[in-house]
Amino acid sequence: MHLIFAALSLFANTVMAADSASGLSTHVLDISQGKPGAGCNVETFRLDDKEWTLVGRSKTDENGRIASALVLDAEEVQLKNDTTYKLRFDTAEYYERDGIDCFYPHVEVMFRIADATRHFHVPITLAPYGYSTYKGQ
Repeated sequence: MHLIFAALSLFANTVMAADSASGLSTHVLDISQGKPGAGCNVETFRLDDKEWTLVGRSKTDENGRIASALVLDAEEVQLKNDTTYKLRFDTAEYYERDGIDCFYPHVEVMFRIADATRHFHVPITLAPYGYSTYKGQ
């Protein structure tokens, strides 16, 4: 039994260490249903010369999370200093699976990265008629 707990602890510490390195991660919490926002499609864009460039596409896991390595496509590899990014959450498709109508078909969260060597966590809390975001850890 102790071996199982030790293995789980090692796994959790490894995941936390990987997410604490430089990069970008997100988390969707569905506060209307009291559960993680699993299976929500998320696109990552970078602002280049007043044009948005798609640099990543992924889907939240069963815990509503997307780890750093999955937010950006392999070609993007790392964030850039002094650059504006946005995450676009496909909330219409997410709620449609449960037959729930939502007012905001997409939630877009824009933010500026000053120091790309740091880790940035951009979570949202979500409901069919509202959302909130903050800079997480």
